[in-house]
Amino acid sequence: MPTTLDFAPRLMPVTQAAHYIGVSPSKLRCLPIPRKILDGKRVYDRFDLDSYADGLVTEGEVEPDNGGW
Repeated sequence: MPTTLDFAPRLMPVTQAAHYIGVSPSKLRCLPIPRKILDGKRVYDRFDLDSYADGLVTEGEVEPDNGGW
């Protein structure tokens, strides 16, 4: 029986991370979001995903300086 989580895990593989921010896995791989290595697997940190999403321009607002994201 699969386990359902009521929260987003801290580290996620590409398919789960892409779903988390609402993009395809191929789009996520093109974004400037760093990956971490865990037991030889590339994973995304939820904090980095949130930081990237927080830095996106909100429609109707002036583009902020997002530190290179």
